Amino acid sequence: MTGQGGHGPGYEERLRAFTGRELRAPTPAQDPVNQPMIRHWAEAMGDTNPVYTDDAAARATGRDGVVAPASMVQAWTMRGYAATVAAKPGDPSAFDELVALLDEGGYTSVVATDSEFTFLRELTPGDHVAVRETVESVSARKRTGLGPGRFVTTLKTYTDQHGETVATQRWRTLRFRPEPGEAPPPVLAPRPRPAVNRDNAFFFEGANRHRLLIQRCADCSALRHPPGPCCPQCRSLEWDTAEACGRGRVYSFVVNHHPRHPAFESPYLVAVVELAEGTRLITGLTGVAPEDVTIGMPVVLDWLDAGPEPTLPVFRPAPTEAP
Repeated sequence: MTGQGGHGPGYEERLRAFTGRELRAPTPAQDPVNQPMIRHWAEAMGDTNPVYTDDAAARATGRDGVVAPASMVQAWTMRGYAATVAAKPGDPSAFDELVALLDEGGYTSVVATDSEFTFLRELTPGDHVAVRETVESVSARKRTGLGPGRFVTTLKTYTDQHGETVATQRWRTLRFRPEPGEAPPPVLAPRPRPAVNRDNAFFFEGANRHRLLIQRCADCSALRHPPGPCCPQCRSLEWDTAEACGRGRVYSFVVNHHPRHPAFESPYLVAVVELAEGTRLITGLTGVAPEDVTIGMPVVLDWLDAGPEPTLPVFRPAPTEAP
């Protein structure tokens, strides 16, 4: 049986076998990094940073000359549709094989979820970029708002003419099967990812395990949020965490209608929730209409699993206790 979540023998093993497999051998860009394309890009993006177009301005910053915007690294290796089709070999590529295997499981629809770049050095005119892509992981079957699916993560490695890595791109898509007999809901854009650093990493790691952690001073036991390196009460740099019980009250809230964001359904209910432990948390409200929210309303913790990660805490009205 295929296409309904119950796959043929060895299906999981066949999917796992793609981990580490090369989807695209090192492929050089058609053209080297060049000033005209940098200028076109900067104008299209409205980026007026002079280090991209003015040699003297770039040298004044300590550079050897103009540089390319970091986010252009993918553009150098992209080819037009006609060229891609013409260059396609007669035998199925590894990418074609992976897509066919996912189709066999019924995961025939796709939506991009996120793209994460790491830049190791700036590119300059004359650099010749190449890209290689490998499969980093294929997730177990997940239940998502679009239907059952699997997250496919690949790693693109960009190198220069000397074979040195200049950037990497972790690219994740969701291959999913829409529920039978139902039209898929509107596809939202990927949610913006929070800025994770050494101070707040514990918070998001806890959230991924459905634990709401509050930073606590190891010397005076004062709780603090948002996280930070120093206790505002006693100035200690030592800290640990306490797990919140998940109860609180709406301290204040706004119904945000503008600006609209393609990753969210408008309007947005944004609240400051005062936790039972005493700290306050800016979060989303769910399961309630904007007109029904009141200051002081009891709320309880819920979790928003919007993708493979991160999971985020949200709050919903607390159940009414029976008299």
